[in-house]
Amino acid sequence: MNNQQPNQPTERGFKAHFKRFWRRFQLTRWLIVIVLTGFLVLSGYLTFIAKTANVGDLKAALDNPTQIYDRKNNKAGTLYSQKGTSVPLRKISTNLQKAVISTEDRNFYHEHGFSVKGIGRALFLYAKNKLLGRDYISGGGSTLTQQLVKNAYLTQEQTFTRKFKELFLAIEVENVYNKKDILAMYLTNAYFGNGVWGVQDASERYFGTSAANLTVSQSAVLAGMLTNPNGYNPIYHPKAAKQRRNVVLDLMVENGDLSQTQAKRDQATAIVTNDDYTYKNSYKYPYYFDAVINEAIKKYGLTESEIMNKGYKIYTTLDQDNQKQMQTLFKNNSYFPSNASDGTKVQAASIAIDPNTGGVEAVVGGRGKHVFRGYNRATQMRRQPGSTIKPLAVYTPALENGYFYDSQLTDKKKSYGSNHYTPHNYGGTYSGKLPMYQALAQSTNAPAVWLLNKIGVDKGYESVKKFGLPVSKSDKNLALALGGLKTGVSPQQLAQAYTAFADNGVRHSAHYIRKIVDASGNVVVSTDDTQAKTKKVMSKKTAKQMTSMMMGVFNYGTGTTAKPYGYTIAGKTGSTEADGDADATRDKWIVGYTPDVVVTTWEGFDSTSSKQHLEDVSGTGEGPLFQAEMQGILPNTKGTSFDTKDASTLAKAQNNSSSSSSNSSSDIWDSVQKGIDNAGKSFNNVADKVKSWWEKAKSAVD
Repeated sequence: MNNQQPNQPTERGFKAHFKRFWRRFQLTRWLIVIVLTGFLVLSGYLTFIAKTANVGDLKAALDNPTQIYDRKNNKAGTLYSQKGTSVPLRKISTNLQKAVISTEDRNFYHEHGFSVKGIGRALFLYAKNKLLGRDYISGGGSTLTQQLVKNAYLTQEQTFTRKFKELFLAIEVENVYNKKDILAMYLTNAYFGNGVWGVQDASERYFGTSAANLTVSQSAVLAGMLTNPNGYNPIYHPKAAKQRRNVVLDLMVENGDLSQTQAKRDQATAIVTNDDYTYKNSYKYPYYFDAVINEAIKKYGLTESEIMNKGYKIYTTLDQDNQKQMQTLFKNNSYFPSNASDGTKVQAASIAIDPNTGGVEAVVGGRGKHVFRGYNRATQMRRQPGSTIKPLAVYTPALENGYFYDSQLTDKKKSYGSNHYTPHNYGGTYSGKLPMYQALAQSTNAPAVWLLNKIGVDKGYESVKKFGLPVSKSDKNLALALGGLKTGVSPQQLAQAYTAFADNGVRHSAHYIRKIVDASGNVVVSTDDTQAKTKKVMSKKTAKQMTSMMMGVFNYGTGTTAKPYGYTIAGKTGSTEADGDADATRDKWIVGYTPDVVVTTWEGFDSTSSKQHLEDVSGTGEGPLFQAEMQGILPNTKGTSFDTKDASTLAKAQNNSSSSSSNSSSDIWDSVQKGIDNAGKSFNNVADKVKSWWEKAKSAVD
């Protein structure tokens, strides 16, 4: 005992010193001030969140699905993921209203968005969970209004932060809307399992009736599903659903909404289901709508949930006629090569862009079953472009640096550099010399590499960058002339690049969205925001000469099988070898354009192997598919004719003139072009006749 006595004065001294210190600096007052300040700051923050949540738009956002409009401002479809058919409260049975209120929130009409008892119960359960080592809030406390704002604005995480946000948002909703509006919003957006949202669709799905005609028993079943839509599903779990229904009926009795006699009578009846629900799929153009959602997220900062559920009006550049016909063609197996020996489908992707605006009019990203926001080959794929890059990397910079459309190019098997890079022509044939326009139209490799070497790889590399294709320093070599890129390109990137040829040397960035308006009519994304970025890639004269040369691709070159009947188009074909085997092809490309539209089509397997590859370039190809696409798209355009002729025609005129004149190729080009505008004016009349003939022919076949 004597050994312990010296410690007692020390302990008493410490306590006395601490009390004097606490009183001297008034720490109690400071602690109160800190707590109150923290509370005020938190309250201010949560109030700010509630006031800036645009609660006034909630009803319009929940009542209306997000609408997609085409380039003519016609409705093209809707987007929604958590919406049912919207109905006003007067068209929802009072039986259901009473069942839900008795089960979920008895004091709904007497509280202001929150329940003091409910909050107390939630705090008690939280404390209990803490003692048991569970770090979350387990149920209780949420009113109907809180449940509504949780589903509309917040995540499902069980934290105090979310609960506080939920509380302040609920109060704000109660300030803006009356009780009937709140109840209607809750009921028409609640989840009832099986992918069904809202009481109207749930009534049809489970009982084959409307929400207005629900009986007391049916109402009790639906009200009981709110806590566990799948567990109390009357179709898959009839026993559990019946037990839950009977609990709801007892709660209605306790709340004075049902007599004991009627409750017992209903509890004794079986649950009879009847499915009269028809899913209305308005996601009519899946790859296009996917691209719209992706653009809204990446370019304009919206979330998928906001886009799908907030009732926006999204105005796009979609041409519904072009999109429909493109989708129809992709469903027709006769336009594609046979499946691989292991059954794998040949894949494909196509895109159509207005070269004057950059607006994407149609896009299909693959064959087979579509997956929501899944892999879109038209926009996400990266493959070697093959010879489609020759106009971008070789012939355009050559014309810009002193060459002419009829300049003679060397066509010989030749090696370059220390690594002895040796390009080969298809079939192993070489002509020695040939004019540029012919080398382009027939897609001969040796002249393209020879010419890139002459003008310099740097010029070709910079030209490709101007066209907007993704290149890296490792691509700065002669293989660039044949599409040897490290990263590769997508059909959208290639089509975007070719808009420069179609629009007098100006490239327009591809885009889908013109404007976004929210449910209350406020402009979220304006036309100024969506204006396509443009870049001057080449002179107007060079663009015209390039078009003249690329017309030969479809007139007598590698694209003759893809030329649409009665129309003049320009463009380029391309292919890549599979594993160095000249008779096995990895990718096939066709890009074609008029002054009104650019269309790019790719074909190949997702994974190329000895069993999964296309036949050689002279075999079954994508020509018929591309031809059919253009045949369907061109009649929907303005029918603008080119202001030039095929380079081979111009060359003949030049040869006839050169015997009696010493003019240069450039001078002769300019003189020949003067007479073309008048000739071009008559093209539209001919095109109209062909269009009429084609429509009659299609009608006869149909």
